[in-house]
Order: sequence, then structure tokens, then C-alpha cells
Amino acid sequence: MTQEFWRWKEYTWRAPDVSWERGKIITAGVDVGSVSTQAVVMVDGKLFAFANRRTGFSSPDSARRAMESALEGTGLSIEKIHYIVGTGYGRVNVPFAHKTMTEIACHARGAHFLYGDSVRTVLDMGGQDCKAIKVDAQGRVVNFLMNDKCAAGTGRGLEVIADLLQVPIEEMGELSLQVEREPEPVSSMCVVFAKSEALGLLRKGWKKNEVLAAYSRAMALRVAALLRRIGIEKEFVITGGIAKNIGIVTRLEKELGITARKPNFDTQIAGAVGAALIAKTLLEEKGKRERAIRS
Repeated sequence: MTQEFWRWKEYTWRAPDVSWERGKIITAGVDVGSVSTQAVVMVDGKLFAFANRRTGFSSPDSARRAMESALEGTGLSIEKIHYIVGTGYGRVNVPFAHKTMTEIACHARGAHFLYGDSVRTVLDMGGQDCKAIKVDAQGRVVNFLMNDKCAAGTGRGLEVIADLLQVPIEEMGELSLQVEREPEPVSSMCVVFAKSEALGLLRKGWKKNEVLAAYSRAMALRVAALLRRIGIEKEFVITGGIAKNIGIVTRLEKELGITARKPNFDTQIAGAVGAALIAKTLLEEKGKRERAIRS
């Protein structure tokens, strides 16, 4: 069987000290992205379980698979979840969601929860685009900018390069830092041309780590330009899968002169966390309206 160098690890997580049976409000968020899908379940605003899965050809199937993975072995069924919000590119195709929200609002809220209320700038480096988001103390979006012209500066672009160089995607960041000096960044904005450029460098005798360094530096420079346009503040965090690539993060930090705060959880779950938190807020607001009508 041919090794798929782009394939990253799918997994699930459950909180050992949170019981859904004793919870009053159980909510969930499902973030169906172009490359990955996450399902997060929260009990009274605390993380209970999540799953991180590859997005397949069908958004509804991807949403179901992620949710089933998150709930597997917990004794909790989807019917017992009080409110579910869908987000991401495939948010309108989450068949069991009560409401949908944009991934920008959800990543802002999720980053606020995962990193704390001092966060003011969020960079979401996703599968097909990058978003620079400014947030307030409540995790609400103040402003944002988005770069979605091409996959060359995204997770999908990294997957293409991983397969081209035959380097496991989890090892790309470390390998890219193993250079004596920083090479010039690749120039192509398009992932197809960036791939051709990388092939050209290999034919010239460049080593894999040097090609990775050139590609990683190009990504960091493009994202830094996006952040400068919106205005970056020191309380800065990165969400999405590319946040796990130390080669890109290190170069971005050097370019900006700012150190991103280190995550305690998987950076890919921020959108789904935000969706689950928004679901809790929506459910509570609904309850307040119903009580007001009754009174």
C-alpha cells in the first residue's frame, strides 16, 4: 500500500472529570471544513468530548461521522444533546444542527474560550483559506480579513507538498527548520505553480528540508502581510491545523516580532468549540424568552 504522506492523525478526546448525566445544558458544535471536520460536545460550558476527522466527499456524512466518534463509548446519544450549531464551509449540510453560524464568529468565540479573554487577535489557518480576526473581551468579532485566493498558503497546500516531497505532514515543520540559512521563499501564489516551483528546486539539487523552508517562509510572509493589514495586537493566537506546524509558526513569529500563545488543546477544534458555546448562549436566550412569555 502506498504511504499517504499528507494523512494526519484522526483522534477523539474525552474529559475524565465531566459527567453528562449530571449536566443541565448539553450542547455541541460541528465544524465541517474543506479538509477536516470537528465535533465538540460541551456540558454546562465545559469541554466533554471532541473528535477530529477528515472531511469526506459528503458534508452530512462527515458531520455524522465526527459526531458519532465524539459520542462513542460515552453513553450519550445525539438525541439527548439540547442544542447543536453547525459551522464551517459545510455548515448548511449538518443535518442534525438546530442553527448555523459563520466560522469566523465561531473561531473568535472558541479562541476566547481556549486561550482566555485577553486574546485580541486570532489567526485561523485552515484547509482552504486564512482568516485574521480581531476580537473583544467577550470573544466577539470586531473586524476580520480573509485570504482565500489559492490553497498555496493553506492546509491543503501543505498536504500537496507533503506528498510531493514524501515527508509525513507531522514532520514537515521540524524538518523545515533544519537549514543553515533561510532560503528565498517560493514565489508562486497558486498551489499548482508552487508545486511546479518545488519540483524545479529539487531538480536543481535542493534538499527536501531546504524546499520545505522556502515553502514555509512563503506561507509565513503571506500570513504576516494579512495580519499587518488588520493590525495585530500582542495577545495573539493561532487556530486551525497549520498552527501545529512549528516551521511556519516560528517563521511567522520572527517576521512579526510577536510570540503566539501556546495551545492547551488541539488547535483544530476552536471553531467547533465556539459553535458549542454559541449553542449554549442561544439555548439560554430561548429559555429566557419562553419564561418571559409565560410570566
